[in-house]
Amino acid sequence: MMLIDKPVEILLVEDNEGDIGLIEEVFEEAKIRNNIHVAEDGEEAILFLRGEGKFSGSPRPDIILLDLNLPKKDGREVLREIKEDNNLKNIPVVVLTTSRAEKDILRSYELHANAYVTKPLDFDHLIKVVKSIENFWLEVVKLPTK
Repeated sequence: MMLIDKPVEILLVEDNEGDIGLIEEVFEEAKIRNNIHVAEDGEEAILFLRGEGKFSGSPRPDIILLDLNLPKKDGREVLREIKEDNNLKNIPVVVLTTSRAEKDILRSYELHANAYVTKPLDFDHLIKVVKSIENFWLEVVKLPTK
């Protein structure tokens, strides 16, 4: 396991309260220090990333976990805005969604998602998926420093 001198900042963009709680719980059990910030819709995600409104002074995330089907502004729009913004485009974005549709997978990669992960509907499998994301993105991969 790598030694991290500061917590990993994770932005979870998710509108399902059950999934939010579960994902937070899995990361809380992690051996890696992390801070999870939650945006419950696409508009909140963009405000958080730009440090605007109630998110003034928010930290820059090291990684973004992004659901596609969100209220107000969907995940595809959020992904496009992130990857078109020179200040944000280097933040890895993992699409974490229930959609298995080939068009969603293709579109996410066209918009430069770093990974596309399908959320299983089964509780135990969701825990395995979140742990695998944690293991790969927080322990194996070297994330950019700001």
